[in-house]
Formats: sequence, C-alpha cells, structure tokens
Amino acid sequence: MAVHSITKRHLIKEFPLPDNDLINHVLPKELILRAFSFLDVVALCRCAQVCKFWNVLALDGSNWQRVKLFDFQTDVTDHVVLNLASRCRGFLRLLSLRGCRGVNDATIMYFAKECRLIEELILQGCSRITDRSVAQLSWGCSKLRLLDLSEGPDISDRGCEALGAGCRNLRYLNLSWCVQISSAGIKHICTNCRYLHTLVVKGCARLDNEAAVAVGENSACLQKLNLSHCVNISDSGMTRVAEGCPYLEHLCLSGCREITNITLQQLGKHCQQLRTLEVAECSQLRDQGFLALCENCRDLQRLDLEECVQITDHTLTYLAGGCPDLQQLTLSHCELITDNGILSLIGSYSTSDQFSVLELDNCPLVTDHSVERLWQLRSLRRVELYDCSQVSRSAIYRLEGQLPDLEVHAYFAPNVQPEGTDNSRSRTCRCCVIL
Repeated sequence: MAVHSITKRHLIKEFPLPDNDLINHVLPKELILRAFSFLDVVALCRCAQVCKFWNVLALDGSNWQRVKLFDFQTDVTDHVVLNLASRCRGFLRLLSLRGCRGVNDATIMYFAKECRLIEELILQGCSRITDRSVAQLSWGCSKLRLLDLSEGPDISDRGCEALGAGCRNLRYLNLSWCVQISSAGIKHICTNCRYLHTLVVKGCARLDNEAAVAVGENSACLQKLNLSHCVNISDSGMTRVAEGCPYLEHLCLSGCREITNITLQQLGKHCQQLRTLEVAECSQLRDQGFLALCENCRDLQRLDLEECVQITDHTLTYLAGGCPDLQQLTLSHCELITDNGILSLIGSYSTSDQFSVLELDNCPLVTDHSVERLWQLRSLRRVELYDCSQVSRSAIYRLEGQLPDLEVHAYFAPNVQPEGTDNSRSRTCRCCVIL
C-alpha cells in the first residue's frame, strides 16, 4: 500500500486536484486504471480530456491493449499510428487499421520495431502496404497469431515467403484479393505455418491446384478454408485438401466452376466434421454428389447452393434425411427445385428449433402450394422469395399471419408480356423491368 500511496501522491503533486474532486482523492490510482481498462478507444480519449490526472491514467499503455481505429475513424494518418506505437509498445496485443488507406510501409516498419508482442493485426484495405511491411512484421512480430492483409494489391509471393519464415505461430491468415499471390506463395506459408486453422484466399485468381495440394499436405489443423473465386481450383486439388484436412468445418468454394461431384464425394469421405459449405455458382454439381455428402457430413448447419442449376428435389430429400442440424439453406436460382422438394424439407424440419433461413430467389417452379406450408417450420426467421413468379402476394400474407416474427423478402415484377407471344409462364426479371 505504501508504494501505491507514494505513486498516487506523486501524481497529485504534479497535477493538483480541485478540492471537490473526491473521486480522485478517495479511489486509489490502481482502481481507476482498472475501471479504464474496460473502456474502448473513444471513451478513453474522452476521459483523457477530463483533467490532467485522468489524462495520465487514460493514456497509460496498459489501457491500450486492443485498439480498433476503424470503429470511429478511417482517415488515420501515419502520425497517429506512430504515436500509438510509441505509447503502447509492449502492451499492445490487437490493432485494427482496417480501411486506413493513409498507412504506408514506413509506418508499419516503425510499428513492427516498437510493438513486438502484437498478436492480432488487421490491415484490410491498407492499399499502400507492400512486401517490405510484411517482411518487417515477420522479423519483428514473431508472436503474430492473426494477420489480415486482404485487399493488398502490392503483396506478392515474396511477402508470403517472409511470413512463412518469421511468423510460424500464425493461426489465422487472410490474403483475400491479394491478386499478385500465386500458388508458390501459399506453398511457402503452408510449409512453415503448420498451426493454421483459418486460411482465407478469396479472389486470388492465380492460385491453382498446386496451392490446394500444399494446403492438403501441410495444414492438418485447418478448420476454415475460403477459396472463393479461385477459378483454377478443380477436383484434383480439392481431393488433396479433403484427404489432408480432416478437421475442416467451414469450406467456401463459391465461384470454383471446375469442381464436380468428385469433390463432394471426397468431402463426404474425409471431412465429416463439416458444418458450413458454400458452393454457389458451381454449376457442375449434381444430386449424386450431395447424396454422398449428406450420408456422411451429418453435422452440416449452413449450405449455399445458389446457381447450382443441375440439382433437383432429390438433393433436398437427401438433406432432409441426412442433415438434422441444418440451419440455413440457400437455393437461389436453382430452377429445377419444385414444391415437392420444399415439402420434403418441411416434413423433416418442422420439429427443428434451428432451421431459420431459407432462400428461394428465382425458383420459378416453387408455388403457393409449398409456400403456404412454410408456417410449419416454427423456427424459421427469414425466407427470400424474390422473383418467384408462381408465388402470390396472398400466399405470403397468409404465411406472415401464421408466423408473425418471420421476415419475408419478396419482389413482384410487373407481368409484362411482349406482343405477339403466348407464353403461359411469364418470367420478367427486375432489371429488365427497370431498363
């Protein structure tokens, strides 16, 4: 207690307090610091303006362990980050500079020298960052466990090589839309960062099956993998991923148009802990592939099948029979789905307390017959019916009456039919009507 009292008397002597400022006289400095530790950056800055005594306590480095500048300002200058690094030094554990486009290599290089104990660093959208910054981070910040470099146009395989050499404790890495990175860069990372549990490389169009093979051979701990719109990935690469990543729980392959039922069969065989699968725009997938998936991946909770145009009601029957924990299902633009498939889902999940989201946009064969029965899905919270030409307003009104908490998103395009045609099924999309 004596040490605490001396410290506090020193602060009060240096910054005299008004006689009516009881809180600072009664509460020990340590207790005020403890209270400040629960505040965010904005609240701390406000406290720093109350008085000189609070200014010293609020700006103490121990209060600045987790800083997210994006939460209140994105127009951050180098000067702000440099001051933050100087003040926090060894205290800082998390820093988010998401969207701070003014940050450059010089700033990050200084930061890496001062804040060596940083564990989580988010640089998404910091477009002036290059491989030089990444190399400095790998040299100075070896304790990094989470790193987000997404939307970095000047980050290449050289940066990946540096990361692999210096940041071997990485658990989470996001390189989405770093368009210069190729399979060689991913190989450097996977070979050295053996503890990765999340790898996000969305939109890295230069990646091919060599990258997928590197993931499968070196990332046995991987739980989440996002290869969305890596258009050169095919079944051979995904087979190696499935064989080498048995703990995979979340997989996104949306836009990977080369994959076929072989990938689904391999996932069903090797990745039985899978909970989320996104395969939007994978137009080669068919019912038989989902049969193999549903027979083994019984823990599936979220499935995105948008624009899987070859699947039919059989896929929904397989889901209803094999995936009891399903929570969200996207069937937008699956034009072969009919009422029979929807009724299979209703029959299976009517007693479920988890099935909450169903997206049926642009399913022209779905009619009032099945929509009016969706009320039996008592846990349903959102249904999307945009451009379902055979679903009427009256059916939606009846559904909303049965489930008052349900969000129904629907659009009814005007029934415009060109002159000289006699189509019994008119399908006019929103864009055409607007144009």
